[in-house]
Amino acid sequence: MANPVCGVSHSVLGQSWQWRGQRMGGIGENRLEDLVDRLLLTRGCPREGLEAYRNPTIREFMPDPSLLQDMDRAAERLALAIYKKESIVIFGDYDVDGATSSALMIDLLRQLGVEAAYYIPDRLVEGYGPSVGAMQKLAQKGAQLIVTVDCGAQAYEALEEAKALGVDVLVVDHHQCQAELPKAYAVVNPNRLDEETTGAAYGHLAAVGVAFLLGAALLRYLRNKGYFLDRPEPRLVSMLDLVALGTVADVAALHGLNRAFVTQGLKVMAQRLRPGIVALLDVAAVSNAPTPYDLGFALGPRINAGGRVGQSDLGVRLLTSSDTLECQKLAKELNTLNQERRDIEQAVTEAAQILCEEQRDQPVIVVAGEGWHPGVIGIVAGRLKQKHGCPIIVIGLDEEGIGKGSGRSITGVDLGAAVLEAKQAGLLINGGGHAMAAGLSVHKDKLEAFTSFLIERLRKAVEKAQMEKALLVDDVLAAGGINTSLVDALEVGGPYGAGWPSPHVVTGPVRVIRYQILKEKHLSAIFVGREGKSFKGIAFNVMDTPLAHAVISAGKEKNLWVAGKVQSNEWNGRKDVQFHIEDVSWE
Repeated sequence: MANPVCGVSHSVLGQSWQWRGQRMGGIGENRLEDLVDRLLLTRGCPREGLEAYRNPTIREFMPDPSLLQDMDRAAERLALAIYKKESIVIFGDYDVDGATSSALMIDLLRQLGVEAAYYIPDRLVEGYGPSVGAMQKLAQKGAQLIVTVDCGAQAYEALEEAKALGVDVLVVDHHQCQAELPKAYAVVNPNRLDEETTGAAYGHLAAVGVAFLLGAALLRYLRNKGYFLDRPEPRLVSMLDLVALGTVADVAALHGLNRAFVTQGLKVMAQRLRPGIVALLDVAAVSNAPTPYDLGFALGPRINAGGRVGQSDLGVRLLTSSDTLECQKLAKELNTLNQERRDIEQAVTEAAQILCEEQRDQPVIVVAGEGWHPGVIGIVAGRLKQKHGCPIIVIGLDEEGIGKGSGRSITGVDLGAAVLEAKQAGLLINGGGHAMAAGLSVHKDKLEAFTSFLIERLRKAVEKAQMEKALLVDDVLAAGGINTSLVDALEVGGPYGAGWPSPHVVTGPVRVIRYQILKEKHLSAIFVGREGKSFKGIAFNVMDTPLAHAVISAGKEKNLWVAGKVQSNEWNGRKDVQFHIEDVSWE
């Protein structure tokens, strides 16, 4: 790799430091507004769109919902159900995207005068998505229209059964599709293989984003039919708090429309109008205006905990309740379940890590264990992927030898497509997903063949991705540049998340004034630059790693370049700047 940042072609963590985009000027020479432009441009913002991306609004980024296949058909059928007062059921997934998608549809229909029911399958008993049994059960209870959200794209048998029973199904999903679609009344999914280019451009939306577009199409249809001449029209923008939460928690790429969803959704959430989200913020001790980090690491895991180790419908119940006391009770229950989830997760992670060590030289690692809780395998796969730097699939086997698995991938390796191919090859009972994540079910006796298939299918892609491994840097600053003005400028380039990575900055040369080991696993240090300016840095879970050794051994005599993320830190009422160290190199 040419022209490494600060000459670092091999850091203490073995990474090359490369510019994310073309560098402008030298250390300290860039105005902060130039930095913001560069942050936006190097993450895919078109030059003519700089102003819009600085303050992304729904008006600027919202497309005509009709550009998606089947959107108008779905909106018209949903409107007909409203007019005829049919029995409507929202069928959602048990994760955050499913819960927020379900809550959005229920909230919208409630404001339109319809009290829709909901159905969230039990992860352990029913598994993911619509099943034949669930369709039969809903039909027996009188369901006339079922709207699946965040699921349904692969539910061939279940939707065929619903059709045979005379129940129309609208699929609102974002997962990868096969060429043949399930027999639904309408399939609204930007990732349909027959989607036009304009519609496929929205394939990065989470299911809750697709549901929002359906909501917009529905309101437009009803408006044109005069439905609101004698009744108030719902404010769809008031539901952007749900859209932001589902988008961030589902790790959807934060570019284009998703940036507007999250930016504006955070503003709605900060108004604390939805009792369920208020209770969740309180139990998670989020007192300031929520950030994407809070959505992904404080709120999301608690909602997910219901589907992972508790009752699958707790999240929807919380997000759709208007009773403050009930919301507080549900939020506390989810908080308790989240702690239980952490304990289970730790045990499975430790067991899976032992098996990973036996496959450490493989481009793809597949590990399976009897009794591993299927509610935590996705989180475990994500943690192990970070540790080993390759795609990981973690599978929990039940007493009958059926495994439920979840996988996480690395940038540049499409795991979801490979899993779908394995299903088509007859190696899996079921499977599919996204480029970065996949879910599957498999017979124990097919595990070896499935693993070999993945290794052969993904070897070259993994090798290429690993060869190109680099820490991408957005700016280089002297130690004095690590200040609140920099933090403010970086925040303008946000929100950050999947597909819109948080900025990395490099500072140096610096020396270590002093360091401290925290809780036997974190490292805190004070650095000082040649100009005499100092700043505080912290590295989490790094003890017994080359990074910690380099910082500790540098002392006051050896100079380091330090790479990481600069963030605002509040503690005991004080606000300062903290450098989150991710890599270092000798000068």
